Amino acid sequence: MPSSKQELYLKELQNLCWENGFNPEPMRTERLAFFAQLVAAKNESVNLISRRDVNSIIENHVFISAYISQYVPDKAIKFLDIGTGGGFPGIPLAIMRPDMRGVLADSTGKKTDAVKEFIDKLKLSNVVAENNRVESPEFIEQHKGSFDIIVSRGTVPLIILFRYSLPLVKDKAYIMAMKGGNLDEEFKKAEIKYKSFIKKSTIYELHYKPTNIRNKKGKRLVLIELNK
Repeated sequence: MPSSKQELYLKELQNLCWENGFNPEPMRTERLAFFAQLVAAKNESVNLISRRDVNSIIENHVFISAYISQYVPDKAIKFLDIGTGGGFPGIPLAIMRPDMRGVLADSTGKKTDAVKEFIDKLKLSNVVAENNRVESPEFIEQHKGSFDIIVSRGTVPLIILFRYSLPLVKDKAYIMAMKGGNLDEEFKKAEIKYKSFIKKSTIYELHYKPTNIRNKKGKRLVLIELNK
């Protein structure tokens, strides 16, 4: 039987999904709730998410990371999660899209070890975690030109994300970044430097019921189609 905490996580997740017309298969929702439990427990010893954020782990971390799976282009089969931290958004994305394969990269060894443990306990066969900087020569040599999509959760400015991504993506690929706040200046800087690589860009407002109907939390998803 699942623990009572896992049951509470599952109920909260089901409510958010129902409110927003988002209908994952029940087994996937249960896996997401189990993942939340694993992160919350590990966070006692490894700083994966803010301590004050643990009570909001479903809404602020697990749900939103699963919710963005709807925006992943159908053509994208292999992804790289840059700065995955505690496995966000990479693990929820892997749960929601078992047809995709992914690499979850982080430069902090303790975080990568935790993510490897989560992958093992969740029995996810479509992702691996790597403790490395994505801009390092070894990582580039290993993964050069192999990803359809780069995903990232606000870890670095867009202009840096472009620099990290371009050696690692295929000739036609995507960048998908979860961001907060005003993106105008950040996007403008990236566009000036990398305009020749941008085929199309879209910014989605990540408003969701019942707590962020008018996107008062300022959550956005940037999706950029690249041509190298």
